[in-house]
Amino acid sequence: MEHNIILTHQEIEHKIKRIAYQIYENFVDEESIVLAGITKNGFVFAEKIAQSLSSISPIQIILCEVFVNKLHPSEPISTSIAKEDYENKGLVLVDDVLNSGTTLIYGVKHFLEVPLKKFKTAVLVDRNHKKYPVKADFKGISLSTSLQEHVQVVFEENTSYTYLN
Repeated sequence: MEHNIILTHQEIEHKIKRIAYQIYENFVDEESIVLAGITKNGFVFAEKIAQSLSSISPIQIILCEVFVNKLHPSEPISTSIAKEDYENKGLVLVDDVLNSGTTLIYGVKHFLEVPLKKFKTAVLVDRNHKKYPVKADFKGISLSTSLQEHVQVVFEENTSYTYLN
C-alpha cells in the first residue's frame, strides 16, 4: 500500500511549536490550563504540545487523557483526572485528526458538563469532512481529501509523520 507523506517529522515539530504559541497567546492570563488529549494519538499530541508550551511559558500544564470509544463515541467518556481538577480552568481538547467531528463533539459534550473558564480545541490535521458543527481552534494543517482516503498520524520514539493512503 502506498503512503503519501503529508507532514514530515520536522514539519510536525514546527506545527506543535506554533500551536503551543497560539495556546499561550489565548491563555496568557491563566496560571494553569488543562491539555486534554483524546486517548492514544490525541494524548501523545497533547504531551508534545505540553512539552513545547512549558518551554515558552510559565503556565502550569495539567495533562489529561480522555478515553473515548471511537467506534461508539456515545458510550460514557472517562478522563485520567477527576472533574474537580479541570473545573473552572481553561481547557484545550486535543486530537490528532479531525475527520467527521464525531469524536471531538462527544469529547466537547463531556467537558461541557462542568464549568470551564475557556474551552478550545486543537488538532494536527483537519480533514474538512465534518458531519457535526465542531471546529478546531488550533490546527496544524487543513486538508481536503476524498472520503475514501485515510489520514494516519504516526508518533514513534524518535520520529513522527503523517501520511495519506
